[in-house]
Amino acid sequence: MTPPPTAAPAPPAAVLVDPPSTGDPGAGRRTHPATGGALVLVGMLLVALNLRAVVTSLGALLDEVRDGLGLSGTMAGLVTTLPTIAFAGLGALTPWLVRRVAPARVLVVAMFALAAGQVLRATTDSAWIFVLTSALALAGIAVANILLPMLVKQHFPHRTGLVTGAYTMALTLGTTVAAASAVPIAHAFGSWRAGLGVWAAMAAVAVLPWVPLALRTRAGARRSTPTAAVAAPARTRLGWAMAVYFGAQSLSGYAIMGWLAQLFRDAGYQPESAGLLLAGVTALGVPIALLMPTLAGRLGSLRPLVLGLTTASALAYLGLAFAPRGAALLWVALLAIGQGAFPMILTAIGLRARTAEGTVALSAFAQSTGYVIAALGPLMVGILYEVTGGWTAPLGFLLGALAVQTAAGMAIARPRYVEDE
Repeated sequence: MTPPPTAAPAPPAAVLVDPPSTGDPGAGRRTHPATGGALVLVGMLLVALNLRAVVTSLGALLDEVRDGLGLSGTMAGLVTTLPTIAFAGLGALTPWLVRRVAPARVLVVAMFALAAGQVLRATTDSAWIFVLTSALALAGIAVANILLPMLVKQHFPHRTGLVTGAYTMALTLGTTVAAASAVPIAHAFGSWRAGLGVWAAMAAVAVLPWVPLALRTRAGARRSTPTAAVAAPARTRLGWAMAVYFGAQSLSGYAIMGWLAQLFRDAGYQPESAGLLLAGVTALGVPIALLMPTLAGRLGSLRPLVLGLTTASALAYLGLAFAPRGAALLWVALLAIGQGAFPMILTAIGLRARTAEGTVALSAFAQSTGYVIAALGPLMVGILYEVTGGWTAPLGFLLGALAVQTAAGMAIARPRYVEDE
């Protein structure tokens, strides 16, 4: 006799956070939705808040740090160049790490390194220890830079634009707050050490969401399904185009952070006003950081965004060259729009890889190579400014870099995947 039909079993309380189709090394692990995806998202946002505070807080207090530690001009130059060196060199090691250690565990160590480095550099009286502990803090950031695009692909494959926009907005917000508040905090506590060390607390908070995720990860968990072969991005045209675009836009970003306030001072603005105009670029970048990845994810081709961002940056550079005082707020707004190239390329890293493995490989290559290129920005702007005594040549250099950025952007505009090359 045929048994009576039974009711369909209730869906399990656990959901598959890492779909097998992503090719993630952790695919197949099950995580409760209330503590999985949401906890990962909170963790990503807290990590993103920390990704530039260590850099911009030092920039705001560099004169005080130089006086306090007796840094020579050469040593100060080394300190300000450390971010791009660390991001380039240490970021390249991240794919090797995540092939051996779960990403959650890597992030726990990275945020501990960031917190410890910030505490140690704020308490030392040695210039060399300051440099070494700054490098320790930056090592944590370098690893996190690479991991965040991979985590978006791994945990939120169908919400790439939205989640990338959320974490780039958090990154921009952290950058702005650190730049604006480092000096007031230092003055309130009577020492530059407080203005640098306070950000260690924010890094320590960023560890918390990743601890339960790291403890829950099974030791030695590997792929549950075969993954697509990933070509080394260095052997693909797409990988190099991504690296050049990332590098060129970062070059302009670091040049703006380092020299825009000086440009406005030379145009006749008071130091406080020049600093506020620089802060305006990052402040206006917050909503742009949220919206840009969503636009990039929805468009079939990135061509309109590439050309639009280029136009905004070009108009800003021309305006700064010929009328820096006449319409400063307009040039600041256009610069903020042009710097939307940063969240766009972060989104493109996820869009141009089929799998989480491909994303981390492309992210590591594009960012590590790109930051080598980016290191030239502040350096070349400074040299040209010193040699010529004006801003026409430096801004001409940035326009040339923008042309290279645009050419690379057109190469990555159409949809394709690094695994296919």
